[in-house]
Amino acid sequence: MSEEAEIERAGFVERAIVRHRGESTAHAIDHVAEEIPVALVFNGISHAVMMATPRDLEAFAYGFALTEGIVASAAAIFDCDVFLRLDSAEVAMTIAQEDFVRLKDRRRALTGRSGCGVCGIDSLEMLDLQPAPMPPSSIHIDLPAALARASNGLREHQVLMQATGGVHAAAWCAPDGAILYAFEDIGRHNGLDKLIGHLALNGIDMRRGFVFLSSRGSYELARKAARMQIPLLATISAPSSLAISIATQAGMKLVGFCRQDAFVDYTPGITL
Repeated sequence: MSEEAEIERAGFVERAIVRHRGESTAHAIDHVAEEIPVALVFNGISHAVMMATPRDLEAFAYGFALTEGIVASAAAIFDCDVFLRLDSAEVAMTIAQEDFVRLKDRRRALTGRSGCGVCGIDSLEMLDLQPAPMPPSSIHIDLPAALARASNGLREHQVLMQATGGVHAAAWCAPDGAILYAFEDIGRHNGLDKLIGHLALNGIDMRRGFVFLSSRGSYELARKAARMQIPLLATISAPSSLAISIATQAGMKLVGFCRQDAFVDYTPGITL
């Protein structure tokens, strides 16, 4: 980790605003979610520039490398340096030569945005929408109870959301729904990458819990979770049709509209 990475970033900035309510106005200082370009560099070659919240960038880089299939495992990442500046950041990774050769073979110009996971892809084949079926889950999850517990507990882990109102959260839950880790970012897929990177860095078995997201269930979230063999992906809002197709093909349970006492199961044929 570089010295520049030691700069403390809260994940939000202060901006002068004017609040309007009815006919009254008030000048104030507001907290706004921070968003900067983050360049992800592999073996000296820039592969992607993602718009992200500048916190937990090492975990973000690990998660991105894993969920995008750039490396086969966290052990293939030999070094990771974060260079954090005022208005941008760079994360430089050294990866195994065989993974780097594979990356060069399928390299694409990818420029990410907060709500986009396919910008810059130049062919349909590069979308990689065919996840391999995962082994049957070895854990039992009581869905109503676990999802209710996760739903009830998520807010207390959303520190940036409470400060800004403008970020997503990705939480790792035990089978009973207890939230063990949570990460926030302006981009929902970035938050999931940060979470997965943290789990990988700490050697946590991703088949032994589930992910709870404060967002809709988009295809890229389902694809990332399926690639890591996460047995259950739960979201607060609805999934897309493609997310359901990916989850079904992978054998991953996908649920949406999770509330304290309700949820919708979009993969009823898959059991946990």
